[in-house]
Amino acid sequence: MRGGRERVLADIRQSLDRIGPSHEAIVPLPGAGPRPAFDGDVVERFVAKMLEKSATLVRIASFADVAAEVARFVASVNASQRLCVSRALAAIDWPVGFAVEYRAARRDDETSVTPCFAAVAESGGIVTLSGPATPSTLNFVPDNHIVVVQAAQVVRHFEDVWTQWRVSGRPMPRTVNIISGPSRTADIEMTIQLGAHGPRRLHILLVTP
Repeated sequence: MRGGRERVLADIRQSLDRIGPSHEAIVPLPGAGPRPAFDGDVVERFVAKMLEKSATLVRIASFADVAAEVARFVASVNASQRLCVSRALAAIDWPVGFAVEYRAARRDDETSVTPCFAAVAESGGIVTLSGPATPSTLNFVPDNHIVVVQAAQVVRHFEDVWTQWRVSGRPMPRTVNIISGPSRTADIEMTIQLGAHGPRRLHILLVTP
């Protein structure tokens, strides 16, 4: 007996008159669906939406300021100076005394630092793509997740992220994550608890040259 997954895929291929996976390029449908309208600057809306969702955010002038702001934040939450960092940020010159490791996160990691692929103004969200240099564990395992967002990466709607991805020519990642704030739940006596299923703190470094 074939498994349920194989049966479902076989039924889909049969309905499409295919005998195997398609190797044709993905072509988006013409036109655009309805999207929420809103006024104002997209970066300012992104900032407002993320602050509404209990993230913290600071504006910095360049990537050269990332290390100093990370050091300030780590000290402010009494976390250790051991960082788990995406290899995409390997060019950053970290302060003396910091122990920086470029790898996937482990359960004993307190703080991770990552880039993002895009940020969305519509309702607030940070989009990350998994890959060798950006493992998804960095987004969810440590208590403190610090994300570097460039102002130019902020798009208006979620659909714009897919347009940006197609233009980039990158292959489809194994995982696309949309992060909208620290992890929270109200399952325990209807009381909001932070850090239940992921980071207790989300700190955004918004690079606005």
